[in-house]
Amino acid sequence: MEYVKLGNTGLDVSPICLGCMSFGTAKGWFHNEWALDEKASRIIIQQALELGINFFDTANIYAYGNSEKILGRAIKDYANRDEVVIATKVHGKMHTGPNGAGLSRKAIMSEIDKSLKRLGTDYIDLYIIHRWDYDTPIEETMAALHDVVRAGKTRYIGASAMYAWQFQQALYVAEKHGWTRFISMQNHFNLIYREEEREMMPLCRAEKIAVTPYSPLAAGRLARDWAETTKRLESDPIAKQKYDATTEADKLVVERVTEIAAKHDIPRAHVALAWLLHKKPVVASVIGVTKSAHLESAVDALSVQLTPDEMAFLEEPYVPHPIVGPN
Repeated sequence: MEYVKLGNTGLDVSPICLGCMSFGTAKGWFHNEWALDEKASRIIIQQALELGINFFDTANIYAYGNSEKILGRAIKDYANRDEVVIATKVHGKMHTGPNGAGLSRKAIMSEIDKSLKRLGTDYIDLYIIHRWDYDTPIEETMAALHDVVRAGKTRYIGASAMYAWQFQQALYVAEKHGWTRFISMQNHFNLIYREEEREMMPLCRAEKIAVTPYSPLAAGRLARDWAETTKRLESDPIAKQKYDATTEADKLVVERVTEIAAKHDIPRAHVALAWLLHKKPVVASVIGVTKSAHLESAVDALSVQLTPDEMAFLEEPYVPHPIVGPN
């Protein structure tokens, strides 16, 4: 595994980040039908470490904390904590009643301590705001994030799934007050959803922000025959919301992925991931897997090189899509 720097920092990460949304179940968690139990999750985490993956992404909201618990126990058993980079996120509704969600100072200070406890670690490497909070001043959020860095509870901070103007506002507020700056953007970006190329990607290039896209295979749509179905494809409401409205246009892109894959004699997933890692300033793709073979395939994709003509061929059929991610 060749490690890369996470944006404008000295932090070494693998270009594959293991996404942990598929680890753990909980009452009311809408991914229960296809998520893995702890035993199966630990097998994937251990395999990732053996393959050289040192970058793991979870969130407080994933299985309502159970994903963090599973990841924390596995890292303690299988890894050297100093070599591993753990990212977790804050924003989702963790309890009913007042102050159960969002990015207020109260929520951030409470949730980071709970995440640390569930992960079984003294610090988080990358603490990410999961969404934009329209009900909390960005100054309050950025001040609280700066304070958790100063307290040693997280090493770096990142953001996810927002509009470019919002991200720019947060960067400006941090610079204005001398507070800790975001180093990464985890956004929705893949071959069949490229709206981030309009504003967010150029902003991140200009600001030397690392991009770590989620859903790089579009919930599997870029990796399988168009007519093939899976349990997740049939039951995941979030994936349906993201992609069902643009099925016909997306099919043309997937056909081109299939053509390039056949030309190189490699799986479709290799083509989709290679395309993504060619798009600067993408540093690492957040890969969610439920099978060992999927993880091995993601690592194998790191060796695939696409020509400029192949990149253009893959991109040519794309049509504008409704915005999905920011809310």
